[in-house]
Amino acid sequence: MKDKFGREIDYLRVSVTDKCNLRCIYCMDEKDNSFLKNDEKLTDDEIYRIVKESSKLGIKKVRITGGEPLVRPDLVNLVSKINSIPGIEEIYLTTNGILLADMIDELAVNGLKGVNISLDSLNEERFNKLTRLGKLNKVLEAIDKAIALGIKVKLNTVIVNDINKDEIIDFVNLTKEKEIDVRFIELMPIGIAINYKGATNEDVLKVISENYSDYEEVVRSKSGGPASYIKLKNAKGKIGFISAISNCFCEECNRIRLTPEGFLKQCLHFDYGIDLKSKLRTGITDEELRKLIYDNIYDKPEKHLFLEKSDHKELKFMNQIGG
Repeated sequence: MKDKFGREIDYLRVSVTDKCNLRCIYCMDEKDNSFLKNDEKLTDDEIYRIVKESSKLGIKKVRITGGEPLVRPDLVNLVSKINSIPGIEEIYLTTNGILLADMIDELAVNGLKGVNISLDSLNEERFNKLTRLGKLNKVLEAIDKAIALGIKVKLNTVIVNDINKDEIIDFVNLTKEKEIDVRFIELMPIGIAINYKGATNEDVLKVISENYSDYEEVVRSKSGGPASYIKLKNAKGKIGFISAISNCFCEECNRIRLTPEGFLKQCLHFDYGIDLKSKLRTGITDEELRKLIYDNIYDKPEKHLFLEKSDHKELKFMNQIGG
């Protein structure tokens, strides 16, 4: 279906938990975190029902996110249930990769098509500094295992000035030998991230240009998401740029978000949306649920206002919304 600005909305991001096994410095506090209780989160059946009714409105692609989605019990079964819904063509996962190597085989069998792995450093000591927890070798193992299984792999990398800017070329070089896309994502000023300064993708491209002159721009398909890409000569993978701050791509936005507690969120920046969980638990019919989803999609804001003041600015942390 289309929203009131004529954008085709066919992509639903489903956050299945606000919990995470890492404490990345620009995402969560190290210790002062309050997580949802189990009965405050949507059940598998409730998520299935929302996705099923969304598919009838034209949702074709589902991305499972968190927090860290792999800490949710029996996630494989949920992926399998979503994969059984008519009209759902693609299921993807965004993860920090720590638990992925142990689960990737089952996820692939049950319909997973691709993974986006959040990784901001290839240096073990710095990885520990950025994430405060976790083992880099587990993430690297997961990357190689996913590639071997034919699962599409994208690395999501946030460059935070004065911390990991010197690793830009290390990430770029991964695309030379591995069939992965490395995507540089500008740090969004949400939650605790307002305390950090991220590099713009213009800064990142400048560093790449100083080291490589043999890259070419890749024509982006409309269904390929918000990233623009370049490719080094003879490289196996691509280098992407998601410039939500410096180059707003809202006119092409095709997504809505479902938070762990069942809030259908229209835009990452705003607190607009509707609480579907309370409706589900008071006996709403499928037809009524579908109408609520339809209305929420139709009323998506035209664009974010990250660089402006707003009375409806989202105040939650990314793990609470869905990364």
